[in-house]
Formats: sequence, C-alpha cells, structure tokens
Amino acid sequence: MLYSNAIWRLPTTVKPRVLAACILLTSTFRRTASSNDIINTRQDAIYTSNATTNLFPMPLCNGVRLEEASIDQLQNHMKEKRLTSVQLVECYLQRLFQVGEYINPVLQMNPDVLSIAKTLDDERASGHPRGPLHGIPFLVKDNIATKDKLQTTAGSWALYGSVVPRDAFVVSRLRHAGAVLMGKATLSEWADMRSNNYSEGYSARGGQARSSYNLTINPGGSSSRSAIAVANNVVTFALGTETDGSVINPAERNAVVGIKPTVGLTSRAGVIPESLHQDTVGTFGRTVRDAVYALDAIYGVDLRDNATSSQVGKTPGNGYIQYMSDKSALKGATFGLPWASFWALADLEQQSILLELVDLIQSAGATIINGTEMHNYETIVSPTGWNWDYGTTRGYPNESEYTVVKVDFYNNIQAYLAELENTDIRTLEDLVRYNNDNDGSEGGHPGINPAFASGQDGFLASLATGGVMNSTYYEALQFCQSSTREGGIDAALNHRNLTVDALLVPPDVGQSYQIAAQAGYPMITLPAYVHSLSGMPFGLALMGTAFSEATLVKHASSIEDLQLKSGTKYRRTLPKWLGRAERNIPVSAQCFGC
Repeated sequence: MLYSNAIWRLPTTVKPRVLAACILLTSTFRRTASSNDIINTRQDAIYTSNATTNLFPMPLCNGVRLEEASIDQLQNHMKEKRLTSVQLVECYLQRLFQVGEYINPVLQMNPDVLSIAKTLDDERASGHPRGPLHGIPFLVKDNIATKDKLQTTAGSWALYGSVVPRDAFVVSRLRHAGAVLMGKATLSEWADMRSNNYSEGYSARGGQARSSYNLTINPGGSSSRSAIAVANNVVTFALGTETDGSVINPAERNAVVGIKPTVGLTSRAGVIPESLHQDTVGTFGRTVRDAVYALDAIYGVDLRDNATSSQVGKTPGNGYIQYMSDKSALKGATFGLPWASFWALADLEQQSILLELVDLIQSAGATIINGTEMHNYETIVSPTGWNWDYGTTRGYPNESEYTVVKVDFYNNIQAYLAELENTDIRTLEDLVRYNNDNDGSEGGHPGINPAFASGQDGFLASLATGGVMNSTYYEALQFCQSSTREGGIDAALNHRNLTVDALLVPPDVGQSYQIAAQAGYPMITLPAYVHSLSGMPFGLALMGTAFSEATLVKHASSIEDLQLKSGTKYRRTLPKWLGRAERNIPVSAQCFGC
C-alpha cells in the first residue's frame, strides 16, 4: 500500500518494534550490549561546549578552497592552471598534519606521491590528461595490495615486510586512470575477521581511528579510515572493501557516500580476502559523482578473479557516470520501504528524520510503497542487531553466514599468503601463533589488549573448521544466498507484482547491509543527518538486485540533488569534533534514546 503523509507520522498499519528499554549498538554491532557500554555522561560538557564545524578550518590551497571540493571542481582548477596535482597533494598533506593526530586517518604515506603527481602534471601540460581522475589523490585500504614502497598488512604486524607479487587489479586500474596514490588507510585489523569483540577502527599497526563527529564513538568499519579520510578532506576519494557492511557502515557513520558493488563487479585479485562469496571492493566520496568516478575506474573483468566474468553483458560500456541524474528523475520512480524487515528496527529519531527525507522524495514525484518485505525476514533478520551467526543463534548453523565465512577465510587466506615473498606467514595457524607470541601488540589472548577483548576468537573459529567444506557449509551457503536473493531482496523488489526501482533502507540498522552482503547485491548510502544524542551521522541507503548499479546511481544522485536544491538540513553535514580530548580504547557504543 502507499504510505500517506499521515502514516509517515504515525504508522498504524506496520508498528515499529520499539523496545521499552534502550537498545544499544555496540562498537562492533556484533553482540548485545551491556549496561557499561552506555556513553559516559561525563562527556556531556565536551559535547555541548566549543562544538563547532570551524574548529579546524582548511587553509586555502594556492588561493583555492579545497574543503568539500569535488573532483570536477579540482579538474577545472587544474585545467585553468590555478592548481597543479603537486600542489593538491601538498595541501592534502597539510590537511593531514592539521587533523591527523585527532582522527588518525592514514596508516602510511606513499613516499613517491609527489613524483607521481609531478609526472601527471607533465602529462597534463603536454595536452594529454587521462580522464576525470587525472592528478586526483586517493587512499586505499591496507588490505589492497600495491607493488611499490607501501606495505600491505591488513593492519597487522604479522605481514609487515612481506612483498606482494603485483598491484591489486583495482589499484592498477586507478593508476592507469591517472589517479595519485597518496598512501594506505588502515582498517579494523584483518577486516574484522580476527575478533568478534573488538574496538572498531583499531589495528595493531595503525592504532585507533576516530570519527571527527564524535571521537569517542565507534567510527564504523572495517574500512574505517577510508571513510574518515574522505569525510575530513584528507583525500578526494578512497577505496574500501566489504564482506558484510565494511563499506556501507563507515560511510554512513562519517557522512559520506559509500558504494558497495555487486560481488563480481570489482575484482578482488590482490585483496587480502575474507570470503570470496561476499568480498567486494567499493568506493567512498563526498558526493555520488565522485564515488561513481572511482567506481568507473575500477570495475571490469579480471582473469585473476573468476567472479568478474559474471558481469559480462550486464554492465555499461561507457561507465556508470552516464546515469547521474538530477531531482527530476524522481518523477515516476518507485521506491519500497521494507518496514518490518528493517525500518522497524531503527531508533525513533532516525525513523522520524529519514521519513522526512522520504516525504521529500515523494513530493518530488516518486511513489513510495510501504511494506515491501522480504518473504522470510522473520527468519533471516536478527531482531536484536547485526549478527552474522544468526543461524546458529536460532539453532541452525546450516543457515548461518558465519558458517560459510569461517571456512572461506581459512582457505582464501592461505591462497593469498602463498603468493607473498619475504614472509614466514603462510597459513592461518601461522597468524594465530604470531598473535599469541606478540600478545602485547597483537592481543592474541583475551583480555591482553583492550582493543581485542575477545583476543582472536574469529581466527580460532575459522581455524577450527580446517577449511573443510562439508554438508553444513554447502547448506549454509545455499540457504544464505537463496533466502536473501529470490526470497529476500528480489521478492521485496517485486512486491505484489509491482516493479520497485530500489528499496530505501536505514543503513544504521546493520541487518540491512547484512542481507545485501549475503546476497552479494549492491547498496549505495547517502548522508542523511546526525543523531542528537551522539552527534554521529547516519544515512539513507538504496538497495537493489544484482548488477543494478545503474539504477542505484540514477536514483542516489537524484535524491542527493533533491537534498541540495530543496534546502533541507537532512544532508551531509560537517563534523563538530565532539569528544576531541578523549582517547578511549575501546571506542564506545552508540546509545539511542537513553
């Protein structure tokens, strides 16, 4: 049925499952919070005093305003000779020195960055710019291999000094496009695989990443610093990876655009793996256009990743940038709200604000259909938060995502390690041993490192499988894929035989991106607003079927344009640096409604 304005305000047909008690979202979104996770109220004075977006103003760069500058604007400045790529890099380095000690966005700088930028400046001067990314600085997550002077370690000391055989496919594509690799952004160590109770955004090599919106609270992960760097104008765009939420979650929690592509659209060759059934490389930008420029540069068929062959015949020949649209594209569009599946699990403040945005989208000519549910949401969606072992929680390990990921990681990491040189780390057993032998830094045992409260229980769970793909594994894989695809997202998109262009979901409800992750389907998240309790951002996301990126780009860009032109305050906002004097580890949970 259509959602009327009255139902927006007081939904009577589908009531939210609101708990009387406060629901806490933990720093990992992977366990039920306890009372000591509540944000410390002694920080209230910090939150309310001296909170300003002007705390760290970004200096002009050769007279040019870089703060929030888009790729198109930067290209115009370089074309008109107001800026060079070398100057751009130098100014972004200045920005890093200005804010880096607070938010820790970069793990390692590329020592060759200025010479790379100079070469690209020379190409431009000779009349040969390569395209929209020519001379534009970017970061990649530290699980994406670069064959240069940078390390590739997944944030762990265990792989420090190892030598990768080649650039990751996505890095080679960006180099070819003329983008300037500034360095590596660290991550939640091993992309959150090593532990199930940990401090999001922390790694042994990189320390704790922090969101400039509130430095004390979970910044989102595992691609934490890719999102943080873009959000704080340290670079223009960045790459991250996602197995389950690791692009969408940090993007929406740092008020940037995140694109998580269909599994098989972007190559994973040269990426430290977790599960080849779910891993994908995604992009971050402050605008949809910037994130799409990056996506256009990296997608394509790669002979080193068989999954990319599935995109043949399903992708545009001239990239996704051609699908960028303005608000007029919302006329005649149809969006579904899977209310009981996801929206009912959002806190009331987020519901209210996001529904204001949905009202705005409807006023621009879109049709909104409420109740476009997945057929089996009551079985596959955890009512108590993100839980990638929810099948086992229900008593069915043969219906659990974690059953698949544990086995995949054991096998996939061994295949990756086999290609490295200058390292003795060859197996998961070697990694477990290294963490135990280096307890002080890596926290292999529980209770040693406060960032890894559960030690390396994720590694140990994977180790216990021995990589054996038994009947339980195959049943779990089949269940997770079919229940989230045909019986899940696809069913919601074909609600009562109506064609729905995309699903609108609240991505701060981690179960939303979890379902898309299991399906291997794409999502795009847009900045929406910040929560009054914590100052932390949250987003509005679009979810679609396999290889529907063109549709998602079209509608994400049209909604973004509507946000900008309507004058609504519900859009990307700049950070206020709440809790900037704090250095807590682990980072705190986010508590709504307490």
